[in-house]
Amino acid sequence: MSVITIEKATITDAEKLTKLKKRTFDEEVKRWLPNQNNVIDSNIKPPGYSSIEMTKYMIREMEYFKVLQDEEIIGGIIITISGKSFGRIDRIFIDPDYQGKGIGSRVINLIEEEFPNVRTWDLETSSRQINNHYFYEKMGYRTTYETEEEYGYIKKLGTSSEKENLVENKNISNKQYVNCDMEKTECYGVNLEGSSISNSNLMSNHISNCNLSHSKFQNINLRNSLYADLNLSNSEMIFVTLSGVSFMDTNLGDENIPISFERCDLEGSKIINCNLRNVEIQNSDLTGMKIDNVSVEKLIDAYYQLNKK
Repeated sequence: MSVITIEKATITDAEKLTKLKKRTFDEEVKRWLPNQNNVIDSNIKPPGYSSIEMTKYMIREMEYFKVLQDEEIIGGIIITISGKSFGRIDRIFIDPDYQGKGIGSRVINLIEEEFPNVRTWDLETSSRQINNHYFYEKMGYRTTYETEEEYGYIKKLGTSSEKENLVENKNISNKQYVNCDMEKTECYGVNLEGSSISNSNLMSNHISNCNLSHSKFQNINLRNSLYADLNLSNSEMIFVTLSGVSFMDTNLGDENIPISFERCDLEGSKIINCNLRNVEIQNSDLTGMKIDNVSVEKLIDAYYQLNKK
């Protein structure tokens, strides 16, 4: 009898996991979005699902487990753990050839066993994937919200060594906290809209799956931070120091609205293996700039000399 297990994925698994993930989600697209190429559904077509670099990022920065039948990789599950008590299933995929055999249920149970202190699990799935709704409800999840595009689910367990410190379902709005020690505080499902935090130590915090729209970040030390899997559409970055920053595997999103750099000092920067079609550079200092080791200054001089003839 075959045995289903999970193990932490490593970078050497990235290629195999990417192929499996692409095959799995491509099948979901065929099933739930036939002939609907213009429909955007990030649950059926997760951003970067076919990218090996996205897989490597998730293996490095998230809890990425490979699903094994005996010794063969047949799927994966990617989760985020916040603090000690809260977990989120970001993605789960099983090779289509192995679906319908109870493997998904086994994987969910194994993840719960792997993190016994997590008492709240949540996830989202497409409103179109009706089979997922039945599956998660069978696994003890209940809906927290329903929209035309997406369903949210939550599962609460009674196992947590931290439950005696739990403050739940309390209205503590309009309070002021001054010179308080709140180290290692865990917040889940908390409404902090309109709050202000200043002159405080927020080092080594983990913030995930939160709505930070219309927020302001001013005079902040963000050295050695990681920003990944973010939606920054229509945002502005003003008076920002980007020394040593790397942008990798980044795109302009579904709306394809161009980025604008104005009055920025990018001296010595490198742009490698990027799509620069229709890019415009105006009124800028191009001293020493090269494209494929060809001097841009010389190209421009040659262009004007040619037009003078």
